Amino acid sequence: MVEVAAERGRGLSSRISEEGAGWVCAEEGTFRALQPDGRSFSWLNPVTLWRSRNEILASLFGDPSQEVRRRWMAAQRERGADPGCRIDRDPGHEFSFLVLGDPGEGDASQYATVPGLLKIGEDTSFTVVASDVIYPTGSGNDYEDKFFRPYQEYPAPIYAIPGNHDWYDGLGGFMRVFCDAPPLRPVRDAFRFSPSGLRGLLWRRPDKIDEVRLAAARARRARPEQQAVQPAPYWVMESPDLLIVGIDTGIRAGLDRDQGEWLRRVSADPRPKLLITGKPIYVGNEHRPCPIEGGGTVDDVVRDPAHRYVAVIGGDVHNYQRYPVKVGDRVIQYVVAGGSGAFTHATHTIRRVDVAGVTEDEFRCYPLRGDSLSFYSLLYSRRLRMRWLYLRPEEAACIMREQIGNDPVRPIAREVTLTRRMRWAARFLGSWPMPLRLPVGRVFHRYLSELSDWDSPPFFKSFLHVQVTAGELRIRCFAATGCRTQELDPPLEDEVAIPLA
Repeated sequence: MVEVAAERGRGLSSRISEEGAGWVCAEEGTFRALQPDGRSFSWLNPVTLWRSRNEILASLFGDPSQEVRRRWMAAQRERGADPGCRIDRDPGHEFSFLVLGDPGEGDASQYATVPGLLKIGEDTSFTVVASDVIYPTGSGNDYEDKFFRPYQEYPAPIYAIPGNHDWYDGLGGFMRVFCDAPPLRPVRDAFRFSPSGLRGLLWRRPDKIDEVRLAAARARRARPEQQAVQPAPYWVMESPDLLIVGIDTGIRAGLDRDQGEWLRRVSADPRPKLLITGKPIYVGNEHRPCPIEGGGTVDDVVRDPAHRYVAVIGGDVHNYQRYPVKVGDRVIQYVVAGGSGAFTHATHTIRRVDVAGVTEDEFRCYPLRGDSLSFYSLLYSRRLRMRWLYLRPEEAACIMREQIGNDPVRPIAREVTLTRRMRWAARFLGSWPMPLRLPVGRVFHRYLSELSDWDSPPFFKSFLHVQVTAGELRIRCFAATGCRTQELDPPLEDEVAIPLA
């Protein structure tokens, strides 16, 4: 079973041809038939943006998720949940699982990943959702079309760690679905008020969950082999040769003191470990170590050689990136895996990689930078009706070669003469820092990147297949373009084998 998954996707990918990238799409995939009434999720809706306001309020007036998490954990202990936050499951010596990052828009971009992940994941033991299970606010009333329906045919359990959007609902929907937890008991002014007063005045309150509606949604994944209950928003799953550790980074990418102490205790186990987190530690050629209340960072824990972490997988950013970072005499693979359903974040805005000693040749990303630039040029040329912005894939690849200083990953069929029009289009699209550019890069990420939402192929979505065998952890990144060809044989975009000995 593991061997079958290992051989899939090797024939055609974006690293080989434009067809593998989805630019040549002879037939759209079957994913639209899976969507409920063909609905489309839009970030351009002012109501959606207003419902998501807690991110901005938390950045301006403080993040209350640390204190609320402590209340959830106290309530779980009262209910008898395992104080060590262990998932009661031993997958054995050899197993595999999927990782889906930031899936929950509930529209074409999410459903486009489903046919491929069902093929690749047909013999996996379980799946982990890494960050942002449900957009825009993690409401328990949105789970049917954004969780239970898309994955109703996946035959194994699904576990999760929350992302910042799941916290906009006070984690109420997440805790009800994944931990089978009732709502927190009301506490006067809890979660809504702060010393400044403004946060409490504007803060969005959690939705009241419609239990009848949720029960109907659960019926879509009602088979015994699909059932999963986890003890908390952070947890550990133990196997004989590997610990899988999931942490909850809240709204603003930080751990409260209690979770930090738990992480250090779990990490003292002598077995090798894989960390799954709601926020990546290396992303966009930057290091974001994730602070722990009271001192230290998550990356301090990961880098400690006594803790034996071999890889970190983080969601939140909607693409795939991999940084093999040398720490002492070992290499830790830091992976960004947030491309399983939400709008695609650009990769062409990532400059020539040099963070933590990682070289450009060692770095991997999906979509490829040239495809990212061409994708955004197509999107904005249509939205703004500015045809001059459009850059064909081979033109974009040549521009990125000039700016990054490397050979394009995918061979260029015919050489392109770069023009002033092409270079200016690329600058406006964020391929080079300049004061005036369209919203594609990190400067606009929090407020305007939603303009890049897109509901037709190519999607440039991805998910991970993680395989554990005696002495080895293997991570594979598979693509979902929305084209029928890639549904039948999901392209393998990256693969890394990590020794566990």
